[in-house]
Amino acid sequence: MTPTKTLITAAVLLALGAAAGFGLSRWLAGPADHGAAAPAADRPVLYWYDPMVPTQRFDKPGRSPFMDMDLVPRYADEGAASGGAPGLSVTPHAVQALGLRLATVERRRLGNAIETVATVQLNERDISIVQSRAAGFVERVYRRAPGDVIAAGAPLADLFHPDWLAAQQEFLAVRATGDATLTAAARQRLVLLGMPAALVERVVAGGEPVAVTTVTAPAGGLIAELMVRQGMTVEPGMTLARINGLSTVWLEAALPEAQAAAIAPGQGVEVRLAALPGQTLRGRVAAVLPEANPDTRTLRVRIELPNPGGRLRAGMFAQVSLQGAAAAEALVLPTEAVIRTGRRALVYVQEAPGRYRPVEVEIGAELDGQIVVQRGLQAGQQVVASGQFLIDSEASVRGLLAREQLPTAAAADPEHAATGVVVEWDRDSVTIDHGPVPALKWPPMSMPFQWARPELARGLRVGQAVEFSFRQQGDEHIVTRIAPATAAAPAPAAAAHDHGAPAQGAKSGAGK
Repeated sequence: MTPTKTLITAAVLLALGAAAGFGLSRWLAGPADHGAAAPAADRPVLYWYDPMVPTQRFDKPGRSPFMDMDLVPRYADEGAASGGAPGLSVTPHAVQALGLRLATVERRRLGNAIETVATVQLNERDISIVQSRAAGFVERVYRRAPGDVIAAGAPLADLFHPDWLAAQQEFLAVRATGDATLTAAARQRLVLLGMPAALVERVVAGGEPVAVTTVTAPAGGLIAELMVRQGMTVEPGMTLARINGLSTVWLEAALPEAQAAAIAPGQGVEVRLAALPGQTLRGRVAAVLPEANPDTRTLRVRIELPNPGGRLRAGMFAQVSLQGAAAAEALVLPTEAVIRTGRRALVYVQEAPGRYRPVEVEIGAELDGQIVVQRGLQAGQQVVASGQFLIDSEASVRGLLAREQLPTAAAADPEHAATGVVVEWDRDSVTIDHGPVPALKWPPMSMPFQWARPELARGLRVGQAVEFSFRQQGDEHIVTRIAPATAAAPAPAAAAHDHGAPAQGAKSGAGK
């Protein structure tokens, strides 16, 4: 593709994106906002703005210097509702087209039982390892195979140990001499060679060496591995079989992080299995494993359950009921109503039919599609549970979310100092023709700022030279301190014309 075609394609995509954002703004706002025509006489205009650059304000209608579109009026009745908080109006047609659905914030007593599913697994703590105690040969292997369930003491293989045979013959010869001290030493040598106590007693009682010994299962259970075969040569310490006990089994359940935090080892558990209809088994939480699954964000809870008669088999599914935290009343709303941005959680509250306001909330545990609200809402409020992402997109375009930042996040932003001259101000913002800001590499310009607190505007006059501090908060610039200047400030509107922005008319500060 040639460079010319590339530039044309980029320009077309940029124009389409601007048109889409502008169209959504007009559609949600309704017919009252269409066009740049003069507003109705009964709706006073606060200022005019470009929907694509909502932080820039203008005192009269016209074409935007940033995008090729008409400026949009911001009406006085759009700027405050419910005590001055910013809100967004949506026409009934848009409500129906977007499929907006409301949900009520309820105070509900949360249940303390957590229901989940689990899988039966073998108890990895109940494992026996069968090893060869001396070098030898496999004379016989009994009819066993992996997967067989055997009892404790069941024979596995017959082994011939030449070293044991020689030691037994030596012991019998020493005992025949009648020397008690040498006899005791020779018997101790049999034990040190690894002979089981039962085999030593057999040699002592019978008076004859035992050439072949039978290896038996030390405990009953499932043969997980069988590594011995007839004719093999074995070495000391060689593993012959691995047996997994079946007296208890594990259930392993995956719980979300918020729910797993309420579970502790030792808690009682009720278990129901499809293989045992009508029966309820009881176990206990053995452990909450310390590693979370990075894909599902869940923690593994291990439950220990008795298994009388070996009825529970590895791989079975079970329905588990765990006792969580004590039941308590809390405010809840549907989980889908919360918009998580990574830094905060938002919901859109309906203040009046067709009018919605963003509210930052502090959320808690989730349970059965409901989420606990710890701060920010009251019982009975209506929140948007479906379609809120489109409203949130429009609110972001209009710059309504900047004032909803958490105070802790705002306090972390660095502050910058500057001097300038007040061009206009009202209870929400101030326009200052300021000098350069070296920390941000800003040249002199005229631009609007938001007030951190409305009382900062007290005693301010248009044309007054001031010293002020501000911080960047999202797309907004927030004035945190302002005072009369002790030195000369730059002349008003000098920078606005340099940057192609139309000069804003000064509002009278009197009576504000």
